[in-house]
Amino acid sequence: MGMFEDIPVDVGPIYEGERIRKEQMYVEFGGPNVKEKFELCLVKPPEEVEDGKVIIVGPDIKDLEEGKSYPFGIIVEVAGKELEKDLEGVFERRIHYFCNYIEGFMHLNQRYDIWLRLSRSSFKKGLNSFNYIGKVLIRLFKSEFPIIEKIQVTFITDPEKVKEWFDKALKIYEERDARALALHDEDVEEFYGCTLCQSFAPSHVCIITPDRLSLCGSISWLDARAAARIDPKGPNFRVEKGECLDPIRGEYSGANEAVREKSLGEVERVYLYSMFGYPHTTCGCCEAIAFYIPEVDGIGIVDRNFKGPTVIGLTFSALANEVGGGRQVEGFVGISIGYMRSPKFFQADGGWSRVVWMPSHIKERVKDAIPPELYDKIATEKDAMTIEELREFLKQKGHPVVERWAKMEEKAEEVPEEVEMVPAMVPVEGVPVAGGFRIIFKNVKITAEKMIIRRELPPKKKKKE
Repeated sequence: MGMFEDIPVDVGPIYEGERIRKEQMYVEFGGPNVKEKFELCLVKPPEEVEDGKVIIVGPDIKDLEEGKSYPFGIIVEVAGKELEKDLEGVFERRIHYFCNYIEGFMHLNQRYDIWLRLSRSSFKKGLNSFNYIGKVLIRLFKSEFPIIEKIQVTFITDPEKVKEWFDKALKIYEERDARALALHDEDVEEFYGCTLCQSFAPSHVCIITPDRLSLCGSISWLDARAAARIDPKGPNFRVEKGECLDPIRGEYSGANEAVREKSLGEVERVYLYSMFGYPHTTCGCCEAIAFYIPEVDGIGIVDRNFKGPTVIGLTFSALANEVGGGRQVEGFVGISIGYMRSPKFFQADGGWSRVVWMPSHIKERVKDAIPPELYDKIATEKDAMTIEELREFLKQKGHPVVERWAKMEEKAEEVPEEVEMVPAMVPVEGVPVAGGFRIIFKNVKITAEKMIIRRELPPKKKKKE
């Protein structure tokens, strides 16, 4: 690319989706081992922005110790007579997009969850300063958004300055989200979609509505609308609502058509307000993951900043590996923190009356959204870390799901209406082999202390002598 001849590595969309493993990295910024990290875009008056300027606060890349993780902040300040504050979130999300154009420079997530890695090979090629990264961002922003007349980029590695700006950034994110919460799905004529994460999650299509923020939490309905208007060919696009097929689960014919088209047929239906049946697809940038806990018939939630295993024994990263990549997995779904404040938060599944476990810091953060009578009845890692501990806690607190248990027990005691055992073809190493059974139980509850599954191979045929 001609505009990047003075950059020591290649720049282009070919590098989107590039993963840099730990053994390949020179340094990393943010990530799970660093508390303070953020990226922020601010629309400023023209006199406050020096066009093309790159500012580095703290040690530059070449001054950092190899193999370490560092607190980190990126501030992109833009000015232009056509720019509005509502565009900040739109531009901010493009930091992820544009950073991933740089060979050997990986950017994951958004807002206060960013995780960037620089590869050892790109560092050796000369990508040893934020000045290069800043130049790439400035040129790509101005190329894609001509309404940006002036732009400057600041990189912060000084821990004290990162912390100072981190606290400011959190307040700005909250203010943006509060503006978006005033609208509801019934108030608008259309929804919006986002395919920004398809380089990492090929079949993922985010459906963004006033009551359902993007999974990453950084794009509200207002942001997506603004993005679609200023960049009609970009990753944000208008979605016709179409016919409301199910107002409780949140199924719309227009949303179904959009996910079918943009996922190339991989996903055909989506429920916006339920984690069962046809839940929304999940990408690796989601702020949190909701998971069904069958032993208590409740919903657990974990965010990416929670360290260690959840009450079901799986960490956030383990869950993300199972459901990310654009998969649609019943009983598991990626969500934003903002969606937890929505009046349509899992409304088809019982909403907050079905939530039984979540990290204490998230519970405190969304306290204003939790019905007061339920707040003390939802367990955190301080109350339960095993299913048995969770059951006891829920019983002691009188959580609404306890009433559901009684109904489940009654059903379990009923005589099975049907038990069917029929011959089936059992595949072994991809080869159909005659034998085995397909067993269908209806209205039966099965409890097992232990289950062992072994693959039985067919006996080897004796060679003819």
